Amino acid sequence: MTKPSDIHVNLWKQQLGHVPDPIWEQIDTETLILADNNLSQISEQISRLKNLRTLDLGHNQLTHVPEALGELDSLTHFLYLHDNQLTVLPTSLGRLKKLRYLNISKNAFAEFPESVLDLESLVELRVTDNRLTTIPDSIARLTRLRELHLRNNRLTSLPESIGKLLELRQLDLRGNPLTHLPAIIATLPRLEKLDLRWVNTLEMPSWIDALEAGGCLVYF
Repeated sequence: MTKPSDIHVNLWKQQLGHVPDPIWEQIDTETLILADNNLSQISEQISRLKNLRTLDLGHNQLTHVPEALGELDSLTHFLYLHDNQLTVLPTSLGRLKKLRYLNISKNAFAEFPESVLDLESLVELRVTDNRLTTIPDSIARLTRLRELHLRNNRLTSLPESIGKLLELRQLDLRGNPLTHLPAIIATLPRLEKLDLRWVNTLEMPSWIDALEAGGCLVYF
C-alpha cells in the first residue's frame, strides 16, 4: 500500500540544482514540490508521474518547461511556474483540460501564451509581473475563470471579449498603464472585486459607479 509520504513529495528549498532521477521513478506521486531549488531544466521523464495533481516549479531558473508536461492528464489542482525566466509555454500544455489553477507570474512573457487559452477548466489564472501589452480576444474561451490577475504588466486596455467571462469574481489590473477599459466590464454578473490601484493613466469611466452600486468593490 502506498504511504502518504510517498504520494506527497516536498523538496522545497533544498538547493538541489537538478532533480534527482529517483523522483521520476515515484510514479504514484500526487503532489510534487520542487520550488526554490535553482533548477534550470526539468526532465521529460516527468511524464511518468501520471497521478500528479499538484506541481510546484516556482522560484527557479527555468527558461522552458518540457513538452511532456502536457502528458500529465491528472494534473487538476495546481500548477505553479511563477518566478522563473519563461518567455513561452509548450503547445502541449493546452492538453491539461482539467487544470483549475495556473500561476505563471514573474516571468518574461511579452505575449499571452496561446496554450493557456485551451485550459478550459481554469478557475484562477495569475499572470502578474510580466511584459504583456495585450490580452487576446480568445480569453473568452476560459469560461469558468473566477479570478484573473494581471498586475504589473504593460496593458493599455482589455478586449471587449472580457465581457464573456461570466463567472469572473476578481479582476486585478494594478500597476498597468491603462488608458481605456471596455464598459462591458460593468455587465459581468458575478464580479466582486476590480482592482485599479497604481493605475495613473486612466480617466475613471462613468460606469464605475454602476459597478459599485451593484455590489462590486472597486479599488483605485
